[in-house]
Amino acid sequence: MSDYNATVIDEFRSHHGVVGGRFAGKHLLLMHTIGRKSGAERVKPLVYATHHGSLLVCASEGGAEREPLWVANVAEMDEVTLEVGERTIRAKATVVRPSDPRWAELYGVWTEYWPDAHEYEKRTSRKFPVVSLDAVLD
Repeated sequence: MSDYNATVIDEFRSHHGVVGGRFAGKHLLLMHTIGRKSGAERVKPLVYATHHGSLLVCASEGGAEREPLWVANVAEMDEVTLEVGERTIRAKATVVRPSDPRWAELYGVWTEYWPDAHEYEKRTSRKFPVVSLDAVLD
């Protein structure tokens, strides 16, 4: 985990899900995944938007040319664990790729909430998958 992510995670947890700086006033969650090769737990802070009861995160990775590794991990998992505010929930994660008819709508919702994505698009020819997260009810 990068030092930057570790700092964001510490701030998130010590301030009950609220983070300042570039994330001030934005929805942020911590997504726990298991590495499909390593078996190690990973925690990734991600901005999320809401849409019809789902939480949407985007695999933009700041416009990196390669897709973030967490996408492949999520695609292999039945469910992920999320820290949202002070709550910890389980969620079904669905990776929605640009070839999916739902992608344009979900990506539009996410970019409306996080317009920095338009700057990220300028750094790569890659289209960013959106991951829809739906709480698992017991």
